Parts: sequence; structure tokens; C-alpha cells
Amino acid sequence: MKILLVEDEVRLADVVKEGLVAEGFSVDIVSDGVTGLWAATSNPYDAIVLDIMLPGLNGYDVLKQLRRRKIWTPVLMLTAKDGEYDQTDAFDLGADDYLTKPFSFLILMARLRALVRRGAPERPVLITVGSLVLDPARRAVTRRGTSVSLTAREYGLLLYLMRNAGDVMSKAQILDNVWDSAYDGSDNIVEVYVGYLRKKLDAPFGLTTLHTIRGLGYRLDADV
Repeated sequence: MKILLVEDEVRLADVVKEGLVAEGFSVDIVSDGVTGLWAATSNPYDAIVLDIMLPGLNGYDVLKQLRRRKIWTPVLMLTAKDGEYDQTDAFDLGADDYLTKPFSFLILMARLRALVRRGAPERPVLITVGSLVLDPARRAVTRRGTSVSLTAREYGLLLYLMRNAGDVMSKAQILDNVWDSAYDGSDNIVEVYVGYLRKKLDAPFGLTTLHTIRGLGYRLDADV
């Protein structure tokens, strides 16, 4: 089994490689995003271990380019950051798993073995709810073929609602999945951002697809 490790911390990369080789893996190491993208697109790997904070191209950009090119090699992302919003970004762009530094090598091994066993089936590129289409690889949203510009937070909220279309999502659920763990403000922020989405996604098209379910939360329905 062949692994690509894209990590600019030399000592960490050497330790991880040593451990993986001892477990029977073949490992290529590169230390920047540009070389990592080249390696991942030029050679077949069973999995890629990709740091987020890299020189050249960061891990998010490398991952985005891989998925745009329809390279579905399983990717496990590494980062020194710690926050749900970072995880959401990684998964939205097509990552398969995520570890925060420092991590246990045994956990890394278990996660990698699971990814390699699953392999890399081609994934659906678009998320569609009626005439609303979201492309995670491009972070692009259209309604009835018209491009809709969203802020990062609006995009995160819409993605969560589209993935749960037809179900009522409470404010608490939305905060847990869209806002990072450091947020300690009022849950009324959810109502504010739902309002922003309505103004951009419903009102210009004469639609009402984002509903408030009094006392329970919000539900996104298809318009067709």
C-alpha cells in the first residue's frame, strides 16, 4: 500500500513515515502544497495524508484541485488548528477524515487502514434540492441556473440545510454544525443568517423554500 504524506514539519514527517514503513506501507514525503498536488496527480496512491498549513498551496487548495480533477484518492487531513469549522471546511471540500495535531500514531494507522479498505469510489459532485444546486468542490451555488454569491458563513449554513433538506433543524443543531466551538454568542445569530439566505435564495426568485417551524427550527424544502 502506497501513501503520499504532504507535511512540512520535517521531524513529524520522518516519524510518521518511519511508523508507516514499519507497518508495511510505502511512503512518499513532500513538504509543500505545489509539489504535493503534482505528486498526487502524477502517481497512484492508496491514500494521502495532507497537512492544511503548507507553503506554496495550503491543504484546502490542494484538496480542492484534486477533487476538481476528479481524483478521488482517500484524503486524511492534518492540522494544528482545533475547531469544528475547520473540520466542516475539510469535509465540504472532499476530505475523507481529519486528525488534529498532536495525534496518536495508532489512531492515524487505524484511520488510514479504514480509508484504504474503503478505496476511492467516485463521488457525487453536486448537491441538489429542487432548483438549488451547490457544488462543494467549487463552493458555488446556483438557483435556476443563476449564480448566487454567498459569504463563507452563509455557504456553511446552506450546505448544512441542503444536506438535511426536508428535515427540521433546531438552532442548537445548526450552531453545533455551522458555527465553531469558540462561538459563545446568542443563538439568534442563526435567525439572522437564515434571513440573509432568504433574501438571496428565495426572494429574488419569488419562492418560499426556507421555512421557520415555530418553536422547533428551520426546514429547507425543494421548490419543484
